[in-house]
Amino acid sequence: MEWLEKAVSFINDYMSGYILVILLVGVGIYYSIKTKFVQIRCFGEGFKRVFAKQGKNSVSGVSSFQALATAVAAQVGTGNIVGACGAILVGGPGAIFWMWVIAFLGMATNYAEAVLAQKTKTVDKNGEVHGGPVYYIKHAFKGKVGKALAGFFAVAIIIACGFIGAMVQSNSIATSISGVFESFGVDISGYLWVIGIIIAVLASSIFIGGIKRIASVTEKMVPVMAIMYILGGLLVLIINIKNVPLAIGSIFKCAFVPQAIIGGGLGSAIVKAVQKGAQRGLFSNEAGMGSTPHAHAQADVKNPHDQGVCAMVGVFIDTFVALTMTALVILSTLYVGDGPLASITGELVDVSGASFTDLARAQGLTDGNMVQKAFQMTFTTLFGGNESVGNAVGSIFVAVCLFFFAFSTIISWNFFGKINFNYLFGKKVTLAYSILATICVFAGAVFKNSFVWGLSDLFNNLMVIPNVIALFALGGLVASLTKFKNKKELPELK
Repeated sequence: MEWLEKAVSFINDYMSGYILVILLVGVGIYYSIKTKFVQIRCFGEGFKRVFAKQGKNSVSGVSSFQALATAVAAQVGTGNIVGACGAILVGGPGAIFWMWVIAFLGMATNYAEAVLAQKTKTVDKNGEVHGGPVYYIKHAFKGKVGKALAGFFAVAIIIACGFIGAMVQSNSIATSISGVFESFGVDISGYLWVIGIIIAVLASSIFIGGIKRIASVTEKMVPVMAIMYILGGLLVLIINIKNVPLAIGSIFKCAFVPQAIIGGGLGSAIVKAVQKGAQRGLFSNEAGMGSTPHAHAQADVKNPHDQGVCAMVGVFIDTFVALTMTALVILSTLYVGDGPLASITGELVDVSGASFTDLARAQGLTDGNMVQKAFQMTFTTLFGGNESVGNAVGSIFVAVCLFFFAFSTIISWNFFGKINFNYLFGKKVTLAYSILATICVFAGAVFKNSFVWGLSDLFNNLMVIPNVIALFALGGLVASLTKFKNKKELPELK
């Protein structure tokens, strides 16, 4: 088991650190050029379509907003908290700049995925929509090659999202709730099974309702969780307002000329910032992974381009709003001013020879507790220096946010996995999939195994490969479906 864990870790490091960064950055640049930077030209159109008055849903699909909400529920997950922390922890504040760059390119990639999902989707005799990467992969490659690539993708996403991914997300919920009780001096480690049952029951009640119920839940949950997290983040930034300019400045300064010369030289410091920012950014917004096209295929729109521009908004919300808020909260409290890690960005402190990770760990900080620490420090200040109250309130706030983020990801990922499970085995065995997924949700809350987390990353990595290959092959089709001139009036939505 130990050998397998090391092998999986080695493969993940190599794939996510090199192969997938090259593939996903490459496809982002490819579609930015192919669509004449649709993420700039049609950015306003995307927001107009998302918030336009939605008509009555047809039997075969959901509204544009519901489809986007389902996609955002998958994108805005624990990665927006833990992912941002991990990027800063290893790559320093400059990693955030590269996450922005990746998100900008990813908007074009996600546009292409949504367009292709709309173009290749099918509607069965019962009016149920079937769409996603397996359908446009088979469109790109006919015969046995297409079937093999589509099958490979389907297996990878079922494991990555439907099963192991659900375990990882439910574990995040259980861990955060346990942390709240610990802040009050109560150990509930022996009762995590109760949390597991509650999460599993809530999730399964939504699983069995299909896309209509999932869309109905996510369109209500996503705005609430986004507003709550943004308001909490704004409170932190207001209290630390004098540090905000320093925090923003540290992102740009460390992106190109890191003040802390880590890893043996300036060049390697920049490489580390680029690599970690790209890696975390790609798996935060999920552009190019092939997950969110399943949601966008469900939208009832006039033409593929209409949903494509909506899909871009999802990447923007994920990275430029939610993830950036996390980054500024961390940097303004921990990395600048009087923060415990201010030496990293300070000009008078010699930290050469040490890594960003070493300096953070010396202060007891990890990617799992950095946000919690930032909110605890802020609420302690807010409550007049009362640490016990500040720590408790900060822990509760982060736990609630993590619950919304992780739970919404569980239900969206389950739907994505179900589509591919039905593609492989047919609808007759859908109940078996739902039962297995529910068991995984329960098990994830009770057990934490680093091997399981590594497997989740592995299959996330593997599902990217066939998806990106198909995206490169279908560039001409996407270009033919792209509107290259903005219209003053948008076509009427169904």
